[in-house]
Amino acid sequence: MTSTLAEPAATVEPSATVEPPATPVPQRLVLVLPTDARFDSRTYRIGSTLAGRGHTVTVLARAGRDLPADELHPAGYRIVRVPVSAVDGLPLPAVACRIIASAWRRRRPMTDPGGTAAGEAGDADARDADAQDAAVVLGARSARAPAGPGPVGTIARLVQRAISAAVRMAAIFMTVRSQARALRLVDPGADLYHAMAYMGIPVALGLAGRHPGSRVVYDARDIYVDANNLARLPRPVRMVLGWFERGWARRADRVVTVNRPYAEVMAARWDLPLPAIVLNCAYRRHRAEPAPRRFHEQLGLAASVRVILYQGGWSPNRGIEQLLEAILLVDNAVLVLLGYGPLARDLEVAAKRPDLEGRVHLLPAVAPEELLDWVAAADVVAMPIQPSTLNHRLTTPNKLFEAMAAGVPVVASDLPGMSGIVRDTGCGLVCDPTDPGAIARAIRAILDAPEPERAGYRERALAAADSVYNWETQAEVLLDEYGRLTGRPW
Repeated sequence: MTSTLAEPAATVEPSATVEPPATPVPQRLVLVLPTDARFDSRTYRIGSTLAGRGHTVTVLARAGRDLPADELHPAGYRIVRVPVSAVDGLPLPAVACRIIASAWRRRRPMTDPGGTAAGEAGDADARDADAQDAAVVLGARSARAPAGPGPVGTIARLVQRAISAAVRMAAIFMTVRSQARALRLVDPGADLYHAMAYMGIPVALGLAGRHPGSRVVYDARDIYVDANNLARLPRPVRMVLGWFERGWARRADRVVTVNRPYAEVMAARWDLPLPAIVLNCAYRRHRAEPAPRRFHEQLGLAASVRVILYQGGWSPNRGIEQLLEAILLVDNAVLVLLGYGPLARDLEVAAKRPDLEGRVHLLPAVAPEELLDWVAAADVVAMPIQPSTLNHRLTTPNKLFEAMAAGVPVVASDLPGMSGIVRDTGCGLVCDPTDPGAIARAIRAILDAPEPERAGYRERALAAADSVYNWETQAEVLLDEYGRLTGRPW
């Protein structure tokens, strides 16, 4: 790994050369999501920015429990949601699929492809990529007979794994087909389709193909075949999925991603020019003084208790398990987990352990437009993401930029994707994310520092967010790409 992958200056270089856009010409933008759009901060930022500039913005998403099929977001863009399931995507006539799907839904509640009730799993970082990864599972669990020891047991395990992988791959394509079929009925047409994630791009390409002159942007927010559930699939399956993604990326008019390390990997794998880099930063925010005390008020904490915040997806390898152990080594502090995800039940059980009771609190995810007010109420934001995949090693998570915008110091993984930003801005400390003791020492180093030193972390975080790591700056890069594609300023 070369050191250039961690260079924050290289990551943000494109934004430094972008001139302020000309007066926008009203155009139509459609964002295609493989989630229900509730917690997708990137979609919120793009939608609110473009709607605020006078464009017509429609988000085409998946149906979710208790969510309206058609709603106008307060930021000015429209969200249209359609029911999606792998059953609906079976290669059968639409009428037959509807009959089978209706029977399936009566048998079990409508679920997202991750097996969670639709709407309970939003986006990966939905605010990251976990929702997309969960889509691989389809909500179906293959029956697994216990495999015995010896050669016969080994063969049985290999066969089970192959069947499971085949089911998962089929589920991806049937789910994509289901969403594409449903969205054709509600697609308003657009000058530009912006597709989120690997399950959104084939749908967007299909919709754009029905409107001559429409352009397509593929927003590849993760290295998907090396992330989470997909990374655990057998190599031949991942190669097939990677081949399809490469084809979709090459058919798109432009690929966009969230940091330079990802862009370099994608350019090499897909034999494309370097994708446009649009960091997933938060809007600039004026820090209120004194800082809000939302967690203390919500949880009834004593004023002296320090709050360590983890916010985002409750998924394996995000460092949550390590934080549960680390908080025991930090005096007069609690760990707040603000989010959602497949680890919810395990975390509820863990929070009731005698040694963790009262030290760990779980709170539901909040909408993107409210998030920074909650983040600003923390003393430290922790993100000890584990080096479990290439995607995790190179990630620059949303929560890093959200903490900076809120003026809260961070404790982050000493990994190539984020360590350079943390060190260069001085917004916090990095540590070995696999070691709860190292995580605790970094947290204590910030919490127990003299007040001028703690204030320094806050001031440096805000200064970096105000000057470079903010959505206003990054949006200019995106607007420039949009204008180049359609020939009219956005």
